[in-house]
Amino acid sequence: QLQLVESGGGLVQPGGSLRLSCAASGFTLDYYAIGWFRQAPGKEREGVSCISSSGGSTNYADSVKGRFTISRDNAKNTVYLQMNSLKPEDTAIYYCAARNYYCSGAIPSFSSWGQGTQVTVSS
Repeated sequence: QLQLVESGGGLVQPGGSLRLSCAASGFTLDYYAIGWFRQAPGKEREGVSCISSSGGSTNYADSVKGRFTISRDNAKNTVYLQMNSLKPEDTAIYYCAARNYYCSGAIPSFSSWGQGTQVTVSS
């Protein structure tokens, strides 16, 4: 059974950094693209970043370009999201999810959603 578990969230001041982890169990991530998504209170879930199964292709939402970096370590079966220069508007629950090989596809094409990790950016 495919299962993803997010961790690394917390409370951070504006301008600070966090690194989120998305760990897989029950399957190998080698054949899956992994996306990071977030949902703030009262807002729809939105895509943040995605990395292809090989790691050769990544994409980012315009709102996080230049501040967030996605990476993967298939040996550890884990995908990371390094978040720098955090802003209050980055406050949300962050989720990871998987789809086969490539990042192309809308949110419904992703599956095996984790339970999410809360990120709060506040002074």
